Amino acid sequence: MAKLMKQIEILERIDQLIRLKATGSPKQLADRLEVSEATVFRIIETMKEMKAPICYDLKRQSYLYTHQTQFKCGFYIEELKILEEKNLSGGFSFNNLSQILKF
Repeated sequence: MAKLMKQIEILERIDQLIRLKATGSPKQLADRLEVSEATVFRIIETMKEMKAPICYDLKRQSYLYTHQTQFKCGFYIEELKILEEKNLSGGFSFNNLSQILKF
């Protein structure tokens, strides 16, 4: 579990640096993250496989996103809209629930 958490942290850090257009070269990014350059290439390739629109800009010497994107990894609480809340049954329809309560 600790290894997975470390990998997620690295992914989130790379995402942050890409947004800032401040990754530096792959070697600089590897040094900054204290991983090998091969690991950086593997992570970038994995991000691309996950449909991240990443390219490397030679002029800026940084990875960047070619389109606005958002990376989220974790659990987030969202407020339900009233209609969504009314349709939420937890696996039972309201009629079934009322019949169970009469029992």
